Amino acid sequence: MDSASTISQWFSSEYHGITSPSSAQCSFYIEADLNGGHIEIYEQPPTALEFSRLVHINRPVLIRGTATRNIFYDLHSFYSQEWKYPLFDSGTMSISLRPWTPTRFLLRLRQTGSILVCALGPSHLVPKFSRADAVTRSLDGKLYFVEPHIEKMKMSELLSKLSRETEDLEIYYLQSQNGNVYSNQFFEGKPDPSEFESLRPDIPSEIPWCSEGLGKSPDAVNLWIGSHNSVTSIHSDPYENIYTVVRGSKHFTLLPPTDGWCLKERMYPHGIWRRSGTGLTLTPSPNVSPIRWSSVADPDIPGKLPQQVHPIQLTVVAGETLYLPAGWWHHVRQADNTIALNWWYDMEMRGMAWIALSFLRGVGDVPSGNDEADVDEGEDDCLQQDSAIVNRGM
Repeated sequence: MDSASTISQWFSSEYHGITSPSSAQCSFYIEADLNGGHIEIYEQPPTALEFSRLVHINRPVLIRGTATRNIFYDLHSFYSQEWKYPLFDSGTMSISLRPWTPTRFLLRLRQTGSILVCALGPSHLVPKFSRADAVTRSLDGKLYFVEPHIEKMKMSELLSKLSRETEDLEIYYLQSQNGNVYSNQFFEGKPDPSEFESLRPDIPSEIPWCSEGLGKSPDAVNLWIGSHNSVTSIHSDPYENIYTVVRGSKHFTLLPPTDGWCLKERMYPHGIWRRSGTGLTLTPSPNVSPIRWSSVADPDIPGKLPQQVHPIQLTVVAGETLYLPAGWWHHVRQADNTIALNWWYDMEMRGMAWIALSFLRGVGDVPSGNDEADVDEGEDDCLQQDSAIVNRGM
């Protein structure tokens, strides 16, 4: 084991409260996971002071129903799973509703006439998951970090495609990630046109206890819509993330920043899915710098993580909000027809938190993901491109 790996694993052990017998601080072995695989649950929203303490501790927290009633307006029935009007119902309805009921939101959603920017990637037969924004093996055997193909369409078209994904060879996901509801332009008092302008009256631009606790406005507010075929590969972000599930559910696999060493980050050439004929083809981007990304395609596969690493497994259902601290690694799956909103707040660059995260990411050299010795053969089920699908138009 090289010195960089030793340092990284020492940080991980200290975080989890695991001390080896050779430690200079003690002469016995301690295995008491101080930070553990548990998650704290709030039945009501934190105050601004409580939230600032949570940010200081840097631990995720699940906030249940009453919390999101504080985020939105009158949501007493917002998260009922009995939908009077299904998501993919067609036609025009004339109904009288209280502010911010699920039916009203879905009706507004269906009637959004703007042109949306949607991401899509090819599906796989086994497993049938989109591999966009992830490491994928090309037909020549080389691994690439591949971004999704982008297309513009109306909301009605997106919802129609999501409803028949079992028949399609492409996976659609609304995931523009650039503040598609509110961007930083809005918070700077500048013009901020949005394809979801009609939804803004129902989506607050800020979370009061979060903005007050951090002393700042969000950097971006995003709307996410997708099916169970959309899987987010494991990664971390420099944001304090407030993530609310509106409909469906999201399953998170969470790891603290100190456990990043076990995700075996590598440098991969950049690629993008491009439409070719009637299919999608992985196209290299020779003018784009290599991308640093985890080589562990699915941390939930048994044996993919070291035995001493215990990720937090958490399902966030409709009506619940996850506070995901900056720097935490997360792999995300979702149920069908899932709708979510999130508020990204820039993490504080002053003080030690940013320095610690930068140190953890900067320890040791990051090898190429295409060095033969570094290729994890067990990942091939997740990484292999299916030529019969993605190149069917060639």
